[in-house]
Amino acid sequence: MTITGPRIRGLLLLGPAFVAAIAYVDPGNVAANLSAGAQYGYLLVWVLVAANVMAAIIQYHSAKLGLVTGASLPELLGQRLGDRSRIAFWVQAELIAAATDLAEVVGGAIALYLLFGLPLVLGGVIIGVVSMVLLGAQSRFGQRPFEFVIIGLLAIIAIGFLAGLAVRPPSAAGVLGGLLPRFSGTGSVLLAASILGATVMPHAIYVHSALARDRHGRGEGEAATSRLLRVTRWDVGIALTLAGLVNIGMLLLAATNLRGGKGVDTIEGAHAAIEASLGPVIAIVFSIGLLASGLASTSVGSYAGATIMSGLLRRRIPLILRRTLTLVPALLLLGFGADPTAVLVISQVVLSFGIPFALVPLLRLTNNREVMGEFANTATARVVLVVSVVLVIGLNASLLVLGVIGAA
Repeated sequence: MTITGPRIRGLLLLGPAFVAAIAYVDPGNVAANLSAGAQYGYLLVWVLVAANVMAAIIQYHSAKLGLVTGASLPELLGQRLGDRSRIAFWVQAELIAAATDLAEVVGGAIALYLLFGLPLVLGGVIIGVVSMVLLGAQSRFGQRPFEFVIIGLLAIIAIGFLAGLAVRPPSAAGVLGGLLPRFSGTGSVLLAASILGATVMPHAIYVHSALARDRHGRGEGEAATSRLLRVTRWDVGIALTLAGLVNIGMLLLAATNLRGGKGVDTIEGAHAAIEASLGPVIAIVFSIGLLASGLASTSVGSYAGATIMSGLLRRRIPLILRRTLTLVPALLLLGFGADPTAVLVISQVVLSFGIPFALVPLLRLTNNREVMGEFANTATARVVLVVSVVLVIGLNASLLVLGVIGAA
């Protein structure tokens, strides 16, 4: 079977969703998924499956918003909000972006410690410097070469986190049992919120509209826009399926090899247990995957932060300067000796509370015919997006209630 010219051209249009998908396999995901698998086995597989389905739907609508309107989600919000509301919205979005960046730098620093024994602070500095190089390349050579680098890193991440499953596959019965929605106490709800925050990433929702617009431009006419949206569905479907498999694979790796082990609720402990049960080669491959995750995700996170700032504040600052400023909190936490895995998990819980602030505007804008014209959401799409918003808010509310009960 030969690949025709139109198919080749379609393949060449893929890319923006792979950049956005990096947000779904960052070090925060590693901490949340390993902790969930080590502590609760296959119990929370259903959360990951549901979260990844939601993520694919949400990312497609973010990209659609950028392609149809020619503007990013932050830009559209900046045009519609009053000055005080716009600044307040920017503050919460930047706090969420800072929590994201924190997780990514800390995760990369842990990877360098595992691979080379480097102090965490020095590792954080190295991650920051390398991410600056990647962002500098993006600024100089454009988005397409940046996409190729990110896709390469995504491949390394997938190999790094899934290799262990080839050595010791998970229990089929356990995986099927994990698809039944249920919890087991407050701790499992906390981890479910962490998984959700690490999977449906607020900054990815903001940035995907800009990535699609910057890569393809605004669709000119119904036929051109429809074609771009069709390619985008494939782009999102392939990229988010890969990210979802990596996420589920991490949880299954922990559930199969780390359940009940001592100290395996930290990345360092999990790495030691992986080395003991699967061998040093798999442990090294895992660490390389974690390093690639930190490097790729911190670059994309900085890109997202710049998109948020330019859209809501209507000001641009150099990406490298922004990278320097957002690096400081992570280095301070590492320098003061905070537990890096705990920082990662809590950062993902923080992200879960930022999701509605990105989702609700996305829902309203893509529903609006004045904004989207004939490409406004169908009735089915509206229901799916509303259900997603309700599920996210409901899980966060449950987390608060159970947390208060547990503390009482």
